[in-house]
Amino acid sequence: MSATSQARAIGDERVKFPLHDAAREGKTQLVESLLASHLKDALKKDEDERLPIHWAASGSHDEIVDQLLLVKGLDVDETDSSGWTVLHIAASTGNDTLVGKLIKRDADVNQKTNTGQTALHFATSKNHLETVKLLLANGASARIRDNRSQLPLHRAAAIGSVPIAKLLIQHGSPLNTSDTSNQTPLHHAMAEGHGDVVVELLRAGAEQDRKDDDGKLWYEVLGASERDKQVVEYVRKACEAEGIELKIEGEGQN
Repeated sequence: MSATSQARAIGDERVKFPLHDAAREGKTQLVESLLASHLKDALKKDEDERLPIHWAASGSHDEIVDQLLLVKGLDVDETDSSGWTVLHIAASTGNDTLVGKLIKRDADVNQKTNTGQTALHFATSKNHLETVKLLLANGASARIRDNRSQLPLHRAAAIGSVPIAKLLIQHGSPLNTSDTSNQTPLHHAMAEGHGDVVVELLRAGAEQDRKDDDGKLWYEVLGASERDKQVVEYVRKACEAEGIELKIEGEGQN
């Protein structure tokens, strides 16, 4: 079946947006055919307020993305119904090649989604170290909070990435910002049992006297399991070895 025939064969429920569907499904030849006959459809939004390039990027269909980037009048900062741009999608999937292309097209690296997240938030959450490096090298701010008042550093602490945490701190991320639960990155790192990130934050000068909404200090967010005790002991020994002063009362495990 030819690409043109495929376009005609699309079901009734999708006939309204054939280019979007072809882009989502990675049908390169069909996209070429549809662009040749209905170029303006590349600039139309579907029910999700997405352009075809949003769908192509979400599926990492790079050849299709390249075709759509050539369409005159395409705004790479156009958002879908959730406020996601193509850059947000590329950062979330770790598609550094596309991130680089979008940056060359002057994509806004600090644009926020409806929930206040930037591409750097997404790249950090998904532990895409190289994407984080690329974004920071091209003007992404490590100081932007999302709607939960979380910085990318909160995310790095929660997932346990020392390399990303270091990068964010080097690029000016505040250490002691509290989120909507009054938890700092130090709270998040400890709550998830990431002792190495805890040490990194303390090494950088994170404050130890901040309390969250439950009135807990950073070391009090863990339980009393054997694993939790091991995390606390790891932090104690690592800080002692580096001469980092710890402010932990008693055993520090509640």
